[in-house]
Amino acid sequence: MAELEKELLSILVCPESHAPLVQVGDWLYSTDAATRKRYPIRDGIPIMLIDEAETVDEEEWKRTLDKARTPDTKLS
Repeated sequence: MAELEKELLSILVCPESHAPLVQVGDWLYSTDAATRKRYPIRDGIPIMLIDEAETVDEEEWKRTLDKARTPDTKLS
């Protein structure tokens, strides 16, 4: 897993909803509850194409975002 630079992550948004993203492992998860999209990171490059995104179920989305918001949690 390649951790994206914080500066880059701070300017990336979901191309569909324009919501902020959080990195969890090799995925960028949209913080938008309506779309629940995740975008892959391949070879350290975020793939920000809607056609490449996956929609995760609500339970997985909530669980993942809860982990991402918990301090001192490794998300790999």
